[in-house]
Amino acid sequence: MLTEGLVAAGHHVTLFATADSITTAALHATAPAGWSEDVTIDAKVAECLHIASVFERADDFDVIHNGFDFLPLTYSALIATPVVTTIHGFSSPRIVPVYERYDGSTAYVSISDADRHPNLTYAATIHHGIDTGGFTTHPDPGEHLLFFGRIHPDKGTADAIEVARRSGRRLDIAGIIQDERYFRDQVAPHIDGDRVRYLGAVDAAGRAEVLGGAHALLHLIDFDEPFGYSVVEAMACGTPVIANARGSMSELITPGVTGSLVIDIDSAVAAVAAVTDLDRSRIAEIADERFAVETMVEKYVDVYRAIIDRS
Repeated sequence: MLTEGLVAAGHHVTLFATADSITTAALHATAPAGWSEDVTIDAKVAECLHIASVFERADDFDVIHNGFDFLPLTYSALIATPVVTTIHGFSSPRIVPVYERYDGSTAYVSISDADRHPNLTYAATIHHGIDTGGFTTHPDPGEHLLFFGRIHPDKGTADAIEVARRSGRRLDIAGIIQDERYFRDQVAPHIDGDRVRYLGAVDAAGRAEVLGGAHALLHLIDFDEPFGYSVVEAMACGTPVIANARGSMSELITPGVTGSLVIDIDSAVAAVAAVTDLDRSRIAEIADERFAVETMVEKYVDVYRAIIDRS
């Protein structure tokens, strides 16, 4: 969406991605598809060729935007073209020394203030943008609650089941099963097709209906999530979000306006009733103002211009 938004705004963009990518930008590919989709591709070889292809063309560009984690940083001192790196969380503390080494020569963007590392310098925090035009307020939302995301202990599926039970409301569960044992032991026994329904993975065409049709989204995470796509997508539908106050949630949710921040199951149960009177149209307006693709693009262009002027 960033690439397409930049092109729509009149910028000349080359996207380095797999050959099967669909884009309005110029496409440069070194691999036919993602290695998770083609078992004949050696992931490390594909990664090296992919990154090298960008930096070998560095002189063609005013700025290189790296969304590929820390490895491309090791090329950045070999070129004159400035590099902007969006840090999509830290997979391990062991990768931080690479970011520290290039802290003074590249520009880092965090996806939330909560995900910033204290040892690094950041050019900006830019929340992810979504196609808000693809989400609309539901004309007749239901009384049920929704869990939308990976079925994994970190995402709090079992807690959502308990909150729905204590609230006397149906729970719809949508998402892939990432932890089979957790699903089997703590989720599946409650699925009865009546009070708890499992919808499976929901594709892009069905997201607005599923997210917009719920009374509220339960996002009872058990980790410091750097961002939450389902949170802002639900709000784009006008659906309030009830989330554990961890990670970026306090940046995304305005209590009493777009949802509630909670600390445990008791406060989540209380929040289910509290969000009833929230203005769903206003929730959608706020999501459009804060998380539209155009907003994200404008903020990134500001970073690009600043780093170009500095170089």
